Amino acid sequence: MRRHRLSRQITLSMSFVVAIAVLMVFVGSFIFYSIYLTWFPPPPDPPTLLPEAPDFILIAIFLLLGLVIAIHAALRLTRRILAPLNSLAEGARKIAAGDLTARAVAGDRSLGETAQLVDDFNAMAQRLEDAAESMTSWNAAIAHELRTPLTILRGRLHGLTDGVFEPSDELFRSLLAQVENLSRLVDDLRVVTLSDSQRLDLHVEPTDLANEVAQAVDAMRPALDGAGFSVRTTTQPVTLPCDGARIRQALLALLENARRYATPGVIEIRMSLEKADVVIAIEDEGPGLSAEFAAQAFDAFARAEPSRSRQFGGSGLGLSVVRAIAEAHGGHARYRTSEKGGSVFEIVLPLDGAAADANAASCAPKV
Repeated sequence: MRRHRLSRQITLSMSFVVAIAVLMVFVGSFIFYSIYLTWFPPPPDPPTLLPEAPDFILIAIFLLLGLVIAIHAALRLTRRILAPLNSLAEGARKIAAGDLTARAVAGDRSLGETAQLVDDFNAMAQRLEDAAESMTSWNAAIAHELRTPLTILRGRLHGLTDGVFEPSDELFRSLLAQVENLSRLVDDLRVVTLSDSQRLDLHVEPTDLANEVAQAVDAMRPALDGAGFSVRTTTQPVTLPCDGARIRQALLALLENARRYATPGVIEIRMSLEKADVVIAIEDEGPGLSAEFAAQAFDAFARAEPSRSRQFGGSGLGLSVVRAIAEAHGGHARYRTSEKGGSVFEIVLPLDGAAADANAASCAPKV
């Protein structure tokens, strides 16, 4: 119904414009010649200025011909305009009904504005579909990650209640480890979600990065020593406006990642200046990441080898936390393969710290 109403409006509008144009040309020509003959009189016995019957017939023929052409052009233009608009309306109805795979068809792309409108609509629909799929994946992944420690805790607590397990320091340490895993997982989820919504709070102050690196290494040294790793650190005095606790959290995540998945050996931590940035690099001796997985290594819940991640207790959130913290400071995280064939994970932070200051000012009141 709306399509016919719009088609009728376009046809009537173009017909009206054509009729007005023909009448204006006709009337305007008589006005012009009247003024002209007033100022420049013709010879004696001039012809009358009033149109005769053939003149009216000629005007009517031209007017009718113009209206036919206008109606034909209006109908063609209507079809060209309405085809993408109808496709947009149909796509919008399907999306409103829950079908996020619906897309509009641009049709005749010579109408640049309507084609651009269709492209923007399809891009929006694709983002909605991606967001829905991402939310579904996130919910499934979070439920999966929470299920394992909760199942272990419930089973052992039931065993304690039923007298199957005898209370012991070892059992309580095991239960405490599961609680700590849950706490770490919840904290990682909070960091990643707040970063996605650009609400990750930062407490920015001048921070000695070398001191933060040293504290992270000291905290991880017992676990690294126990796993057969030695740490070699090369730093320099750099004071940067940043959130020291968050930077230390990112470094701990990278060291924990190396402890879980790298080949036992030397872990090198280097801090260097690169143009207007400071780069903190953590390099291990292998085995490195495949080219396919390296592109998504910093995505949440991404795993190169899910079975191996389960064996060592990884949740797939560590590297996404690193990226979230780096981006909150106006920098970024990146990966490359070392000359030894191992992994090099780098945190790149701007030296001026302006982005971190702005982020802290805008985010702190919201969290």
